[in-house]
Amino acid sequence: MMTGICACFLWLGSAAFSATKLHSVGFGKWTSIRLAEEGAEKKLDVRTRPLLVDGRIKEFIVGQPHDVTEWTFVVQRVYRLNDSLPQETGAIHWLWQRGGWLLVNRSTGKVQPILLPAFDPYSSDANWFRDYAAYCGVSDDGQKSFAIVAQLGSKKPLLKKPLADSSAGQDFECKTPIWQRDPARVIFEPKNEAKFTYTVKSRAVDLLSSDADEGEE
Repeated sequence: MMTGICACFLWLGSAAFSATKLHSVGFGKWTSIRLAEEGAEKKLDVRTRPLLVDGRIKEFIVGQPHDVTEWTFVVQRVYRLNDSLPQETGAIHWLWQRGGWLLVNRSTGKVQPILLPAFDPYSSDANWFRDYAAYCGVSDDGQKSFAIVAQLGSKKPLLKKPLADSSAGQDFECKTPIWQRDPARVIFEPKNEAKFTYTVKSRAVDLLSSDADEGEE
């Protein structure tokens, strides 16, 4: 009888330990790479470092992370793309590309991509405040641009204001949006257009996905 009770307690303790397993999230050393920017004659020199989960490389990132909560942060990724032609032989020709943003949970070790509407890795400069991202986005056909304010956990952007139209001979340049608090608002200053301010009126959105508490082994 006692043997059975002890075995039960041991099993419960093991299950509890497994359920509350903590993960280690950190970064490796910086290194210099050359990004292939679309439309640019020369490659851009930037610094990247690996994102590590439990000591293993999950992604490579550029720039500084933005803490959203005590347990979550966002960071932009870069990746290597196979640029070898089918008829080429020998070593693979890798091309560094700028990617989208990632949401990282320090507790569970979960790393997941963030779907930012109309975000273009080459021309969109996302500026984060709380769980909001402000940037100038581009349509899929590259013909229109928008002032975007997106919130983590929300399927639709809080703001999607049309800006320049390339058919009118304008370009999509706009300065990095500037955030202010009390009230939370952001200032956009697109090229060839008057600057404007958008005040955020959204409520907080739960950042945890349905499987966020499962973590990764």
